[in-house]
Amino acid sequence: GDRVRVLQNSGVSADASGVSADHAVPADPIAAERIEVLRGPATLLYGGSAVGGVVNVIDNRIPRERQFDAAGGVGGRMQLEAASGNAERTAAALLETGTDRFTLHVDGFHRQSGDVGVPVELPCSASGAVTSARAICNSAAQSRGVAVGGAVFGESTRLGASVSSYHSDYGTVAEDSVTIGMRSERAALEWDWQGGSGWVRSLQLRASQSDYAHTEFDTGVPGTTFRTQARDARLQLRHAPWGGWEGALGVQHEATQFSADGDEAFAPYSRTAQSALFAFEELPRSWGRLSAGARWESVQVDSDGHPSLARFAPASHRFAPLSAALGAQWNAAPQWQLSANLAYSERAPKDYELYANGAHVATHAYEVGDPALAVEKSVNLDVGAHWKAGAHTFSLTAFSNRFDNYLSQEASGAVVDGLPEYRVQAVPARFTGLEASVRLRVLNAGQTLDLELRGDTVRATNTAADRALPRIAPTRLGASLVWAQGSWGARLDANHATAQRDGPQGQLPVDAYTLVQASVNYRQSLGSSTALWYARLDNATDALAYSATSILTQTAPGKAPLPGRSLKLGVQLVF
Repeated sequence: GDRVRVLQNSGVSADASGVSADHAVPADPIAAERIEVLRGPATLLYGGSAVGGVVNVIDNRIPRERQFDAAGGVGGRMQLEAASGNAERTAAALLETGTDRFTLHVDGFHRQSGDVGVPVELPCSASGAVTSARAICNSAAQSRGVAVGGAVFGESTRLGASVSSYHSDYGTVAEDSVTIGMRSERAALEWDWQGGSGWVRSLQLRASQSDYAHTEFDTGVPGTTFRTQARDARLQLRHAPWGGWEGALGVQHEATQFSADGDEAFAPYSRTAQSALFAFEELPRSWGRLSAGARWESVQVDSDGHPSLARFAPASHRFAPLSAALGAQWNAAPQWQLSANLAYSERAPKDYELYANGAHVATHAYEVGDPALAVEKSVNLDVGAHWKAGAHTFSLTAFSNRFDNYLSQEASGAVVDGLPEYRVQAVPARFTGLEASVRLRVLNAGQTLDLELRGDTVRATNTAADRALPRIAPTRLGASLVWAQGSWGARLDANHATAQRDGPQGQLPVDAYTLVQASVNYRQSLGSSTALWYARLDNATDALAYSATSILTQTAPGKAPLPGRSLKLGVQLVF
């Protein structure tokens, strides 16, 4: 659902991934420099709905720092990849140039793949006749993107902008003959000012506009078209220490318009406007650190009905979510740190949760919202212990989330227009779980060898009915051996997911599986440039596996297993 915020350079990137689990986020990792995962009070900088955290994809399309001296220079990277499991071919390039006063950036990529190979024969009617193959029918894809950006640097300021375009054509595996043509265009503006000696130490302005659309084609004939337009602006100031507290205050405004035109429109035209005030503060202490965050929002969600579908009526809902969080880190011993976060979160229902009422072909479900939904409220607590001694690390975190009215999309048992009906319901719920990881350095003499162990488990319960919530991840365990010597590196991974048989009545059980992955890489020095050669073998044992969290596992049983064995080869040149 909408409980994890996915951002691009801390800004909104409009897409349909929040509306439907079958649609991807239009941000390709080829251009990413790093991916930040935020939890605790810091998430309130970006949204009160981020109960599960924030994933922030950081790229350099708007350069953040001076990269060249006054004489100027050129840098960049190029990448080629190929994979056997789906006949994937990828080419990408990134180029940057400039001086100490400005930097220009351009990047682009093209990726093409066929149907995903799997370790089981599956039927396919995409050609008009029923055939079978060891591949997921209608899972081929083609993606391409390009971006241009730049920044100008002053003594204490930075001003930059970028424009990017992302296109993808891919099949919807729930339906053998339905494909999607997607495009996303985004423009972003960034302005920074630093160096203030008064109470305001720095200012950041971020603004973006995104235009997203995808059309569903049935045997090549255009069907329903979904469009989302979003505008986002945020102004954030960092202040001087005040009573020992250091932090940031800010305002943010988001406006989104959604429309769906065609026979398969499952939601009305809608508009969402959201304004917010937020604060995040930290108090450093000799024993550790305290943190606190708060966010107040005003959210207006309007249905404009539909010009050709009478079942959608105009409606309007206003919400005022309030969220607050406290966190603490305690350096209990030279090698130990204890942490705790307590948060109260409120999330306004999304437009589709309120107003959906129609067949959604891509998820093979008839989806129905509830216009009487109220704000989703939760109290979240996590406590952790973390240890580090040289290369050895250990981390253990326990968490508990309690919801007054968790907005859950659940099967009603009815069949509408030949599709299983899924309704959004507000239910009291409780999530409890553990996450743990260990890294041990077992060899450190001219070469290194690390053993990594990890595991997580969660129990999610509808407390009113005393039954499990739908589509919850099973208990997962993993182990890795990581070796490095000079320019060489290698890794062997095994990840096991237990069977998931907990769920509401009618949910299909999912069997346990173990996936094994191996990789090797070599870093080659080429004067002032570096080439990274790599190979990775995914699902080395060609195990048959299904995802317990995917709605397609329930609505299209057997049609969407996880990928089978695949060998990926690639090289990245950095200059």
